[in-house]
Amino acid sequence: MDEHGFSFLTAAQAAPSARATFLKRTYAHLLGAVLAFILVSTALYSSGLSEILTALIISGGSLGWLAILGGFMLISWLSTALTTQRGSVGVQYFGLGLMVVVEAVIFAPLLYIAHVYAPGVLPMAAFWTLFIFAGLTILVFATGQDFSFLKGFLVVGGLVAIGTIVLGAIFGWELGVWFSAAMILFASLAILYDTSKVLHRYPTDMHVAAALDLFTSVALLFWYVLRLLLAARR
Repeated sequence: MDEHGFSFLTAAQAAPSARATFLKRTYAHLLGAVLAFILVSTALYSSGLSEILTALIISGGSLGWLAILGGFMLISWLSTALTTQRGSVGVQYFGLGLMVVVEAVIFAPLLYIAHVYAPGVLPMAAFWTLFIFAGLTILVFATGQDFSFLKGFLVVGGLVAIGTIVLGAIFGWELGVWFSAAMILFASLAILYDTSKVLHRYPTDMHVAAALDLFTSVALLFWYVLRLLLAARR
C-alpha cells in the first residue's frame, strides 16, 4: 500500500490472506448487485412500469432500441469511471448501483415479455446463466490461466456485435437464434476474461470495480440466454 492506502498488488501477487479477502469482497459485491437487480426488476414489474416501458419500446421501434443502446453504452462508461475512482468508496458504490438500476430498466421489457408470454422461461434462463458462470469461474480458478489474450478478440467482437445490432435496428434485420448463440459465446469469453482479470490484474482494493466487470458480463450472458430460450419457445 502507498501513503494513501492504495494497493498496487494484484490478487495473484498478494499474500494469501489479502487475496482471499479481495476475492470474498468481489464476489460478495457481485452477489449483492445481482440481488439488487432482482429487487429493482421486481419493483418495476409490480408497479406496472415494466409494461409501460415495453409499450414505449415497441412504439418507438428501431429508434427506441438505438436510444437504449446509446444510453447503455454511456452509462456503462460512466459506471466504470466511477468504480475505478480509488479515492472515494462512496463514488465507487454509486457507480455500481447506477449500473444495476440501468440494467434493470433495460431488462424490464424483455423480462415482462418472458413473464407474461413464456411462463417458466425465466427460471430456466437464470439456471443456465448460473451454470455457465459457475463452470467458467471454476475453470479460471482451477487452472490459474491468464485469459488476458482474449482482450483483442473481445474488443473486435464487441464492435462487430454493436455494429450488427445498429444495422439490424436500422434495416429491420431479424437477429435470431444464431446471433443469440454467438453472443452467448461472446459473453462466456468475457466472463473468462473478467474472472482472469480479477485474479491477475486488479489491485486488492478494487473489489467494487471488479464486481462491476463481472456483473455486466453476467447480465450480458443472461440477456442472450433468455432471448435464445424465448426464440426456442416461439
